[in-house]
Order: sequence, then C-alpha cells, then structure tokens
Amino acid sequence: MQAANRLQKALKTGSGLTFGAWQMLPDSAMHEAVAAIAACGVSPIVRLAANEGWMVKRALDSGAHGIIVPLLQTVEDAKKLVQSAKFPPIGNRGFGSPFPMEKFGGQTQTEYLQQANDALVTIVQIETKEALENVDAIAKVPGINVLFVGPFDLGNNIGHSIVDGTMHDELKEAIAKIQRAAKENGKSSGIYSTSGDQARGFADQGFNMVSVATDVPALSAHMISSLTAARGSHVHLALNMGKGAVSGLAKMTKQSEQ
Repeated sequence: MQAANRLQKALKTGSGLTFGAWQMLPDSAMHEAVAAIAACGVSPIVRLAANEGWMVKRALDSGAHGIIVPLLQTVEDAKKLVQSAKFPPIGNRGFGSPFPMEKFGGQTQTEYLQQANDALVTIVQIETKEALENVDAIAKVPGINVLFVGPFDLGNNIGHSIVDGTMHDELKEAIAKIQRAAKENGKSSGIYSTSGDQARGFADQGFNMVSVATDVPALSAHMISSLTAARGSHVHLALNMGKGAVSGLAKMTKQSEQ
C-alpha cells in the first residue's frame, strides 16, 4: 500500500520532491475522479471543504491517497483532523468501506486496515493568521504529514494580499516560517503556485510538495495562446481587421446603391 501511494513514497524517500496539479472543474462525483486518477498511477489527494469528520471519512473511503484540509487555526484543529483520519488506536475513523482497496493495487480489507494509518497522507493548509502564529505547535502534532501553504489566503489574512503576482516581504517571511516549522519537526512542506516557473522557484527553496498547474487557468491560458498564434502578429491582426472593415464598408455601400 505504501508503494502504491506515490506521494507518500516520494515524501519519505529519494529527493522528497513531488509535483502535482489541481482539479477545479466541477465533477459529477468524487468517487469517479479518485478512481480515474489512481488508475493513472498518480496519487489522488482530496481537498475537503472543512475539517469535518464525515468529510474526512467520505474522502478516504473513496480511496483517496490523502486529504488536504484548509483554514486550520489551532493545534486542536490539527488533532481533530488526525482523529478523523486514522483508525484506532490512533484515531476514531470507522472501518468497512469496500471501495478504497482497489486504489492501492487491489489490497484486501485487512491489509488496508493494517496499513492505512502509515500509508495515507494527512495535509493541513496553513493560511490563516492564527495558524501562522501556532505553526510550530501544529507541526508537532503526530499524524500530520505536510504543512501546505495557501499563499493567497495567507496573504489576505495577514494583511498583505498578493497583487499582480507580487508578494510582500512579510508574506515571504511568513511562508519561510511555515517551511522552517515543517523541517524542524520532521514534516514535509508544500505550497500552491500559479505557474511552472514559480513552482520551480519553490522547489529550489526546498518545498517538498509543489503544485504546478490548475486545470481552469491552464485551459484558459492554452486557448488564449493558441488563438493568439492562429491570428499571428499584432500587425498582421491589425491589417486583417482593416481589410475586414473596408470589405464590410464596400458591401454596405453596394447594397445601398441597389
């Protein structure tokens, strides 16, 4: 099971560097998305809407290789998440779903039960002022694997919003503080980025789990790039627009003469 979870395996061995992408387009059902991603040999990680036990159970019972929970604030929030994500005796997650085993190479239910606590990845997003203040204590919570930075919400919450892609120095220091807390407590660090170049920069800084792209803006950027290439240069486009206007005027004049 550990080998099947490529994210967990990479975080624990080798360089410890992983890249991923975010699916934001609406999907018909989480179960189908998790199955499709796992079938590609990639670790499906489900981002929950809130730190609720039933949401944690539903995501993990679908076969997710891990969960990421936004907007944590306190150590108690982190401990609550671990309780929901782990089977006894560590936590209180209920057992019995018939779905997750096939997402790990067709394990038996017993094998899944025995290995899930160590094999699944539990990720907390540090993106509130309170979580930043408590980050060292949150990083010490057993069962938390990754501290993940949400730079946009973090910037908003500490009074330094990201404007036109520019980060304030205090936001950069806050991000560095989170990364230090993770490293000093034997945890991995992750961060959301908006481009491949930015992702490379974060990887060079030592982050272990780095997003590279998000489907909605990636699709939009590709379409804009393709359309721009198809239209040609600005000069060519201007000439074509001018010809179109002259042609349209000629047609209107001809029709008026008739």
